[in-house]
Amino acid sequence: MTIETLRQVPLFESLDDAAAKKLCELLETLDCKTGTFLFRAGDAGDAMYVIEHGKVRICVRATDGHEVTLTELGRGDFFGEMALLNGQRRSADAVVADGARLAILSREHFLSFMRSSPDVALEMLTALANRLRHTDELLRRSATRNVNVEEAAQLTLADRAADIIAEFGGSWKFIFAAVLFFNSWVLINTWLLANRGFDTRTGFALKSIIKLT
Repeated sequence: MTIETLRQVPLFESLDDAAAKKLCELLETLDCKTGTFLFRAGDAGDAMYVIEHGKVRICVRATDGHEVTLTELGRGDFFGEMALLNGQRRSADAVVADGARLAILSREHFLSFMRSSPDVALEMLTALANRLRHTDELLRRSATRNVNVEEAAQLTLADRAADIIAEFGGSWKFIFAAVLFFNSWVLINTWLLANRGFDTRTGFALKSIIKLT
């Protein structure tokens, strides 16, 4: 990676020429085809990656086996730094989504460079905080969807029918249909009264009401 390319990475754009040159000497280049797994959850964290071009997808496997994409990274983005900071294993999978060229910084070089470049370390912490906020929001939405799906799966046929009827009965479609039916009934009986006499069924109903009152 050249200094010009390195400066296109927001994390390293504030580096002076000497620091940028030093970092370029520490980086190794790796070309990857689409579908290549760079690491999987549980692997040892031995390097940080910077994307020169292409795309990388960060994803996790849910308890039901479903794959959840946390984010898709492109040119200028970096990833893999979390395991280097806390010394723990990888917490997610990283797979190449579109043929990519990556710059790799080993854990040893990463730690020494962070100690000598506090500004870069601060920028990295800011980026980590933003990613955690994004992940929290993604998990919140996913949890809400899962609750709704589980609730819907427990509904019986009678429950579903009742929901459909209640939804239609309280809708504007039902109100318009009822008004249209009532007006049509009035117009038809008005026409029958003018041409053939009053509807006998209506007359019988009126007589019954009069008797009751």
